[in-house]
Amino acid sequence: MKYSGQRGIEQILKLLSQENEYIPQLNESHIIALNGNESSITLEPGSQIELSGKQHDSVHSIKNEIENHFRSLLEISKDLNILFINSALQPLSELDEIELIPKQRYSIMYPYMDKVGTLGHRMMKQSSAIQISIDYSDESDAMIKFKTAMGIVPIFYSIFANSPILGGKLNGYKSYRGHVWTNTDNDRCGILPFSFDDNFSFNSYVNYAINSGMYFVERGGQLHNMTGVTFDHFIINGHNDFTATQQDWELHISTLFPEVRFKKYIEIRCFDSQPYENMLAVPAMIKGIFYDTECLDAAWELVKDWSWEERLQAYNSVHKYALQAEVRGKSFQELAIELINIAKNGLLTQDNLNKNGENETIYLNSIEQDVTNGICPADKLIQKWENEWKGDIKKLIKYCAYEI
Repeated sequence: MKYSGQRGIEQILKLLSQENEYIPQLNESHIIALNGNESSITLEPGSQIELSGKQHDSVHSIKNEIENHFRSLLEISKDLNILFINSALQPLSELDEIELIPKQRYSIMYPYMDKVGTLGHRMMKQSSAIQISIDYSDESDAMIKFKTAMGIVPIFYSIFANSPILGGKLNGYKSYRGHVWTNTDNDRCGILPFSFDDNFSFNSYVNYAINSGMYFVERGGQLHNMTGVTFDHFIINGHNDFTATQQDWELHISTLFPEVRFKKYIEIRCFDSQPYENMLAVPAMIKGIFYDTECLDAAWELVKDWSWEERLQAYNSVHKYALQAEVRGKSFQELAIELINIAKNGLLTQDNLNKNGENETIYLNSIEQDVTNGICPADKLIQKWENEWKGDIKKLIKYCAYEI
C-alpha cells in the first residue's frame, strides 16, 4: 500500500477521523496520526497503522477496544479493496516499493540507519509488532518487573514468532522481525546486560540512556538533526546553539529501542504481530505474570541463573528456531509451557470475569494448544507455504488477512 493517493493509507486516516472522535494530526497538510481522548492511531514509517490503546484494567476491556478498532478500520478498507494482514513482516514488497511517510523524524532516522546497521530500513518500513505497557508502584517493583521482562524475552519470541517470509520467499527465520533488531543499531536495541545486575536501578537505565546517541531535538515545531551526539555531551556542552531541556530528554528516551524500555511506565516490545485469535494472548500473558507477585517470581526463576552469554545465545537462537531452540539442554517449548502455566495461575488468582462469567485464561487457549503441539504461528505459515500453497503469495495474503 502507498501512503498517498485515493486508495492510500492517508485516505484511510481521513475516513477514520470522519467516523470516529479523532482529531487529525497534520504534517505539512498531510495526515500522519489521529488523536483521541484516551487513544490514538499513528503510522510507522512504512504506513503500518498502529493503535495506541487507552489504559485498561482487564483483557476483556482490551478486547472491546480492539474489536471496535478493527470494525472501523476493516469496513473502510473493504470499500477501498485493501487488506491488512497479520504478519509481523511485510512478506512481499521490496524496500524501495514501500513509501516512507512524510514525517520529519523519519527523514532524519532513515539515512542514519545506514550508518549503524544493515537492517534498520526493514525495521522501519516492513516490521509490525504488539507492545504492552505496564505500571509499577516504586523503584523496587520496577526493577523486578523490568529484569524479569528482559529475561523472558526469548521465551516470548519462541511463542509468538510470526515473520518467516520476506520478499515472497522463506527467509530462514521464524521471527525475522526479531532478527532485524539485532542489526538495526546495537547501541539502542536488543537486550540490556546491565538490567540483570544485582544493583540495577533507575540510575542504571539513566546512565544507559544519557550515554546513547541522539536523533534530534524539537524547536518551534521543527526537528533538528542531532545524530552523532550523546545526550551526556548535549547536557554538558550543548550543540548548535541548543541547550538541553526536559522535553529533549523525554523525546530522546522515546528513540531508544531495547526489547524492554522505561518511559513513565515499562514497555515490553518483543512480540511479533499476531493472527487475531492470538492477539489477546499477549496482554493476557503479561497480566497473568506481572500482576501477581508469586507468578512474577516464578517467571524470574525460569531464567535467573542464565549467564549473559546464554541469554544472548538464546535471544539470537529463538529468532531462527522459536520453540525448537534450546538453552542448557532444555527446549524453549518446555520453557514456554511453563511460562504459559505461570500466566494462567496469575489470571486464575485475579479471576477477572467477563459478562459470560469467564476469566481471562480464555485468551491463552489458542497459544496453549499450539505450544503443547510444538508450533508457533510461523510454523503454521511455513508448513502451508511449503505444502498446500506451494509458495503462492496470494494464498498467504488471503490466509493472513484480518476479517470483520
